Amino acid sequence: MAHDRAFLAHALTVAHRAADAAARIHRGHAGSRLDIATKSSSIDLVTEVDRLSEAAIRAELAAAFPGHVVLGEEGGQAAGDARHRWIVDPLDGTVNYAHGFPVYCVSIALEADGEVVVGVVLDSARGERFAATLGGGATLDGVPIGVSRTTEIGNAMLGTGFAYGGEAVAQNLEILARVLPRARAVRRPGAAALDLCHVACGRYDGFWELQLNAWDVAAGMLIVREAGGTVTGPTGAPYRWDDTAMIATNGHLHARLTRLLDLGVALA
Repeated sequence: MAHDRAFLAHALTVAHRAADAAARIHRGHAGSRLDIATKSSSIDLVTEVDRLSEAAIRAELAAAFPGHVVLGEEGGQAAGDARHRWIVDPLDGTVNYAHGFPVYCVSIALEADGEVVVGVVLDSARGERFAATLGGGATLDGVPIGVSRTTEIGNAMLGTGFAYGGEAVAQNLEILARVLPRARAVRRPGAAALDLCHVACGRYDGFWELQLNAWDVAAGMLIVREAGGTVTGPTGAPYRWDDTAMIATNGHLHARLTRLLDLGVALA
């Protein structure tokens, strides 16, 4: 579906502005004593910084697009113009942030008529800004980026993340044990949105993770695809919000990594 370029440019500007507002909150509270609560488990954290950041993002989006729906990790989704939905993770990497580990970001995406058309991921600690619009390519700090050219798993730097609790722990470990001896390296920093951006700019050759939510991946998924990469669900079909896992690669080794992960069987 074609989308108006002027509208996408305006939406991207608003997304940048909202990301900046959240990142200022991240930096302003970094290193301070935090009011930390748990959600699904003892390692699934939420802080007042998550909530303040989401409120700041929602305010920016509402001012520019008062009729649009916003789906946020902390505030859920309210009714509105169903054609346009903003998908927001106000602080991806909350556990990292709470421990002072400088790998966390804000992720903001716009979905129009069911298709993600704008994505911004701002690394609050390092200041790196990844962005994309549908059909407009992907950038890092305004400079076009592209995926790597690696074709073999043995030469690949891969990223992953671990889902929270339950059977996912055993699944994560079993899959990692299968992949680790085959790849050049596997990294697990703990912020899926940034992991996807590392695929987009060629730092990673591929990435996988189980049990992700739309707010974890919406912006990063678009950035990878606009950088020339491939993003699918566990079996290699196009990724859907309810998929049990995501695989993102430079495209060249996607089939090989999908076979090695064997997520369609592992998650059955």
